[in-house]
Amino acid sequence: MTTIKDRHLQASADETYERLQKRPQTGVRSIDGRISVSFEFFPPQTDRAARQLWSSIEQLSPLAPDFVSVTYGAGGSTRERTHATVKRVLDETVLVPAAHLTCVGASRQEIDMIAEDYWRSGVRNIVALRGDPPDGGGFTPHPSGYTNAAALVDGLSRRHDYDISVAAYPETHPDAKTPAADLDNLKRKFDAGASRAITQFFFDAETYLRFRDRVASAGITAPIIPGILPVTNFRRLKEFAARCGTSVPDWIGKLFEGLDDAPDIRQLVSATVTAELCTRLVDQGVSDFHFYTLNRSELTLAICRILGVFPPAAQTSRAAARS
Repeated sequence: MTTIKDRHLQASADETYERLQKRPQTGVRSIDGRISVSFEFFPPQTDRAARQLWSSIEQLSPLAPDFVSVTYGAGGSTRERTHATVKRVLDETVLVPAAHLTCVGASRQEIDMIAEDYWRSGVRNIVALRGDPPDGGGFTPHPSGYTNAAALVDGLSRRHDYDISVAAYPETHPDAKTPAADLDNLKRKFDAGASRAITQFFFDAETYLRFRDRVASAGITAPIIPGILPVTNFRRLKEFAARCGTSVPDWIGKLFEGLDDAPDIRQLVSATVTAELCTRLVDQGVSDFHFYTLNRSELTLAICRILGVFPPAAQTSRAAARS
């Protein structure tokens, strides 16, 4: 049953959506066609999850992402499934797969063998991460493994000319002693051969913009791509954000309060909130976005559409309609 509160939230979201669509020509629409996107997926555990994943990939593929990354479970717990998913993306689609690779629970030799197998398979893009142990405890390097992400990037770069992405933390990595130390670590990853960084998710545009300024002040000139996470389950989001040191503003909690049993309204609110975040970033010169899809396509498709990212056929149709 839809309550008065539900109707009020939906009306508010509708108004915001309409406002975004009416932004002046100096805003999003002026750079239509120059926004680049990439997507993250995770390897499925069941047949049903596999169907959901490949349905999402099929629906998002027409947006021509720069690459699609496939995650690697804590401690390498999804190693085989990650590899199988990356291989299938490579073999059965026109997309560029980027395989996640971590330092946790494996020797240098093991990690190098995995990377070599990817290279022989035709995979050229790697997302190199330190990673977290599966038990949630503190990170301890493998006795004969890579000690951190910078060492992993260095090892990969010495083997082949991989295109390597790394992680960045606008609100500082939970294990970093200071924000300055975290920036120094990011710089070491670029010095070792990384091409770009993808940020941990955030919910306030100023969080990213302040971080971008700090990165520039540190002499880092490589791209820092904002990682965008549309909210699908607020309770789980809070739990995950607490583990990775991401702030969740109180106003977001209020927006999703009482929507556990109203999935349609929840999705509309999520799309509106995330699109507002992205358009604010676009207004500040951001043109690349990495979406954490959670193996679902609907929210990401909606947000990309608001940003002016359409499949080629849709772009052609819109251009014809304006002529």
